[in-house]
Amino acid sequence: MFSLNGQSEITKIESVLVKHLRDAWLNQEHIDFWWRKLNYPECPDFKKAEAEYEHFIGLLQELIPAVYELPRSEKVSPDSLYPRDPVVITKKGAILLNMGKQQRRSEAEAIGAYLKKMGIPILGSIIPPGTMEGGDLLWLDEKTVAVGLGYRTNSEGVRQFRELTSGLVEQIIEVPLPHGNGPHECLHLMSIISPIDVDLAVVFSPLMVVPFRNYLLERGIKLIEVPPEEYERFACNILACEPRKCIMVDGNPRTRKALEKEGVDILTYPGEEISIKGGGGPTCLTRPLVRG
Repeated sequence: MFSLNGQSEITKIESVLVKHLRDAWLNQEHIDFWWRKLNYPECPDFKKAEAEYEHFIGLLQELIPAVYELPRSEKVSPDSLYPRDPVVITKKGAILLNMGKQQRRSEAEAIGAYLKKMGIPILGSIIPPGTMEGGDLLWLDEKTVAVGLGYRTNSEGVRQFRELTSGLVEQIIEVPLPHGNGPHECLHLMSIISPIDVDLAVVFSPLMVVPFRNYLLERGIKLIEVPPEEYERFACNILACEPRKCIMVDGNPRTRKALEKEGVDILTYPGEEISIKGGGGPTCLTRPLVRG
């Protein structure tokens, strides 16, 4: 259908895949049934979430030429609002992932069926006992990817990913993740770092391992430190739509000010319901298909 290129976190997004709130959360009754099962910290308010999502999708439509919406599916849970996690897009096709979160494992099949209809080839799948979630994969450049090892992604998943990306990826950096608040918390590698440009990233250093943090500094990446109170508001989860032009959750003034001092153009959306309660920031709400 088109030339794929998802092997970047910062180049300009030309097309992106989303799951609209109306097709993921459906209604208040549906979210009332699911939120405890999915370990959300609070029950989201569906009407408020609708308004937040319309604001968010409006920003995407302003910045990105092509926004594709996944269809509604009875096979998946409200977590399907966050399409980054069940799939990785490479230059040669999609890799479907076996999610570490049990309630999300049907999402890869659903998203794979949609991608096939779009004409996007499927390179393969991560299969049990391997696990991998997209939030644990961080492209540092087209040939280098860091992978978080924690409760959502394991070593067997990385081994399979290495095989599937042979010839596409030259270096895979395995990054151990901390226990955090335990296996039920959604703690991904991209929970603690978001690239903004080739030489700039936001990080939450208290949850970073020293070798990986030092590696980033050795690559010449300036690290903007997110304060603890803003980490809780997803200030470390920022979507770069192009170098130094980003979308982040509103209500993080210290991080925003630090980024603006670096010449970063920041757009924000209210994310109390769809991000803070739902557990997914702007990177989680999107899966870029083509980055220029």
